[in-house]
Amino acid sequence: MALPFQRTGALKEITSYPLWLQRVVRETTPDRMRVVEHELFALMRDGRLPESAMRRFLMGAWPTIEQFPQFMAMSLKKLNFGNSPGEDMARRFLIQNIRVEQKHAEHWVEWARSVDLTLDDLRQGADLLGIYALSHWCWYVCHRASLPVAIAATNFAVEGATGEWACVVCSKSTYANSLPDEIRGPATRWLRVHAEYDDTHPWEALDIIATLLGNAPLQAEIEAVRRAIRTSYGYIEMGLDDSLCGALHGTFDETASNASTLGALDVA
Repeated sequence: MALPFQRTGALKEITSYPLWLQRVVRETTPDRMRVVEHELFALMRDGRLPESAMRRFLMGAWPTIEQFPQFMAMSLKKLNFGNSPGEDMARRFLIQNIRVEQKHAEHWVEWARSVDLTLDDLRQGADLLGIYALSHWCWYVCHRASLPVAIAATNFAVEGATGEWACVVCSKSTYANSLPDEIRGPATRWLRVHAEYDDTHPWEALDIIATLLGNAPLQAEIEAVRRAIRTSYGYIEMGLDDSLCGALHGTFDETASNASTLGALDVA
C-alpha cells in the first residue's frame, strides 16, 4: 500500500517533497539547464537573435502555446471530485490554470506581431517539425499516460523550464529596449508574465505529483515520471536547436535531423 504524502514544508523548497521526487528533480536538472541556458535565449536576451530565428521560434512554439489549455483539459478528464486529496488538488489546479493559459495564447500573438507575424502565419508554422514535435508529445502523454506522469511532463517540465528561460530573457532590458516604444508593452507581456509569477506552477505540479503517488511509489511509477520530464526537456531542446540552426544555416534536412533525435528519446 502506498505511503501517503502531505506537504508540511514550504511549497518552493525541494526538501518539502519525498526523497524519490527530490532525486528525480536532481537527476533531470542537467536536461532542464540545457533548455534554460540554450544559446537562442542568450541571443534573445542580448538583442542579437536574428529575426529569422525569432520568427522560426515563435511559429514553431505556437502549437504548444495554443494547445496547452487542451493538454490540461485532457488531464482534467481523468479526475472525479472526492476520489483522493491528490485528485482534488489536481482538479483545482487545472481548472484555475486553463483560464490563465488562454490569456497566454493572446499574449503570444502580440509577441509574434513584433516580427510581423500574423495569426495565420503562426498556424502555418506546423512544418517546423523540431519544435512542433513538443506539442505532439504533450498531447500523447496527456492522452495516454497516468495523471502524475502527464502533469510531470507538462505542468512541471514544460512550464518550469519556460518560466526559467523567460527569466533569462528578462534579466536584461536589452531585448525589450530593442523594440519600438509603441509595441514594447504588448510584445513583451508574455515574457514578463512568465518571468513574474508562473514560477509557482511547477512547484504546485510537484506537490500534486507527490500527493498522488505518495512517499514510496512503485519503481515503475518513478521511472515513468523521470522519463516524462526528461522527454519534455529533450523535445524543447531539439526545437530550439532547429529554430536557431534552421534560421542561421538556411534550409536543411529537417526530417532526417528530427528522426535522429526522436530516436534517442524514450516516449513509451
